Amino acid sequence: MVTPSRIVVMPVYEDVEASTRLFQELARTQGPDIYVVAVDDGSVRQPLQVQAIADAGLDGVVIKLRRNVGHQRAIAIGLSYAAEHFGDEAIVVVMDSDGEDTPESMTELVAGLSSADVDVVVATRKSRVESIKFKAFYLVYKFLFSMLSGRRISFGNFMAAKMPAVRRLAAMQELWTHVAASVLSSKLRVQSCPLDRGPRYAGKSKMNFVGLALHGFRALMVFAEDVLVRVGIACTLVAGLSVVGGVVALLLKAMGFATPGWFSLAFGILLLVFLQTAALTLIILMLSGMIRSGGVLGIGSYREFVDHVSHARER
Repeated sequence: MVTPSRIVVMPVYEDVEASTRLFQELARTQGPDIYVVAVDDGSVRQPLQVQAIADAGLDGVVIKLRRNVGHQRAIAIGLSYAAEHFGDEAIVVVMDSDGEDTPESMTELVAGLSSADVDVVVATRKSRVESIKFKAFYLVYKFLFSMLSGRRISFGNFMAAKMPAVRRLAAMQELWTHVAASVLSSKLRVQSCPLDRGPRYAGKSKMNFVGLALHGFRALMVFAEDVLVRVGIACTLVAGLSVVGGVVALLLKAMGFATPGWFSLAFGILLLVFLQTAALTLIILMLSGMIRSGGVLGIGSYREFVDHVSHARER
């Protein structure tokens, strides 16, 4: 099999109309040398057929999963498949199947990989076709992520990577939790590329507010040790302040400045705060140890989720 120059990995879930149009737009804007790795994330109502790729004049596969595993795991399976089946000269592009990651902007994204000092090029958004509620939540999410992890995240799944970088990501268990956060954690050389976000080709997004919040928490899970350490330090400071407050309360009581009942109430509250923060700190230390001793997924473990793989062209 001749290795294609550009491989497009995308998750598809109950979104045949939008993904079919995306295949056609990819062929029109990028040419027929694109190889599509579409991961059907356990669709039941609208399962993706490989004929949609062939009808667009493209080559590729549809990886049908046994069950719905979620957006991030579907991408991880697609990247693992690409890392296993293609050579180091290929470039891999990760994009959503709904058209919000525009095929036209793929050229600019891939062009950033021409430098030998860049492993991954990620798309940052110049403009978003989103509601005010989403934009406000996204700002809060970026602030909390920066405060708890000590890192900044300003990109999503739309990215281009050289194959050696894809192999590195595929070997990381964090990839199954959050793709963008895994890129930050991978120590790869990352370059950002400001791009506009387009509207959906068809249908509505299946990601609700709860799903978005869970997606944000999963990004923090990739840096769980850093987050736990920061939270543990904060708990220790609060516990220390409660001890200082208790000492001050004892001194005021001894000096006769405390009003009746004030000392018991203040000391009781400070003691409760100290015990709660001390217990939380111990739990955090235990969780940190569990994360360090966690098992690592094997390179070929993605096959456990695959039902079958359909090729657009017989080989």
